[in-house]
Amino acid sequence: MNRRGQWTSLRIAAGAAVACAAPGCDPIVNIAGANFPSWLVAAIVGAILAAIVRPLFVAAGLERYLWPLPAVYASLAVLLGCIFWIIFFNRV
Repeated sequence: MNRRGQWTSLRIAAGAAVACAAPGCDPIVNIAGANFPSWLVAAIVGAILAAIVRPLFVAAGLERYLWPLPAVYASLAVLLGCIFWIIFFNRV
């Protein structure tokens, strides 16, 4: 195996190790007997909050200055989801 192949194998092994170890660090939320990772709950809440904020932007006349709209609202959903996760699930 050449040197490039060794690095590729090492990267794949490192990625697999991180993928297997990272989910164990996540807080779990129990909803109606089903366990969900907290990041999934935060993502859903972020999307809902972004949908709630959109009519406020339209009413305030700010939406015409926002471009491109899909990127703006996707970024807003990520921002609100991260804020929600930090407030409710951060264990630091």
